Amino acid sequence: MPLRPLILSALLAVAPIAARADSITVFAAASLKDALDAIAADWQAETGNPVTISYAGSPQLAKQIEQGAPADLFLSASPEWMDALQEQSLIKPDSRIDLLGNTLVLIAHGAAAPALTLGPDLDLAAAIGSGKLALAQVDAVPAGVYSKQALEHFGLWTKAEPLVAQTENVRAALALVATGEAGLGIVYGSDAIAAKAAGDAISVVATFPEGSHDPIRYPAALLSDAPNAAAFLDHLTSDAAERVFTAQGFSMLK
Repeated sequence: MPLRPLILSALLAVAPIAARADSITVFAAASLKDALDAIAADWQAETGNPVTISYAGSPQLAKQIEQGAPADLFLSASPEWMDALQEQSLIKPDSRIDLLGNTLVLIAHGAAAPALTLGPDLDLAAAIGSGKLALAQVDAVPAGVYSKQALEHFGLWTKAEPLVAQTENVRAALALVATGEAGLGIVYGSDAIAAKAAGDAISVVATFPEGSHDPIRYPAALLSDAPNAAAFLDHLTSDAAERVFTAQGFSMLK
């Protein structure tokens, strides 16, 4: 066989392998979707390297990683689930960073819902009406954990608990309020910004102060067998990524 066809055959055989080697799989908390989709699209346009992102609640993603799901980078909505993976040596500890912060807000259905005053005298049942209070799972999903802490801080949890509809992640709680199935919900400030940008019928009626719940931190880390995602993780701390994150309501910690 002539030399040139042999060389061409070899190049064609190697090319798909190289393309696969440059692809990145990211597992990310559901609340990151709008910002991270935009950042990943810019990254792909600049580098030609594809990024596949799987969004869900942080505990669900962590459990998938524990069970061997193929991921290169994990972005959690709380340190707890990153800690769990680190204890099992499933992430590269020296790659771990606290990337983002966020706020926690009370939202209501409707584009012009009146503001509410947080405190033990708040009549949640009256504010909710015939619907429910939508929260992410309060014993596992970070947004739900923070929400319960905040309600307890203001002496509202006992009244709120019978009214709560729990969801598998914070975006599902947001959807219940946007569709009117829940009269109120607690989500991240970034979720409310994304919903308003999408034209959803929601209003922020109160913002929980930082001291009412644990600090909201989004750690990011490479998985222990991830050879190709370091550059993308670095990009998430860049000025370009920061502009996207802050426009979506996050605060940069790194």
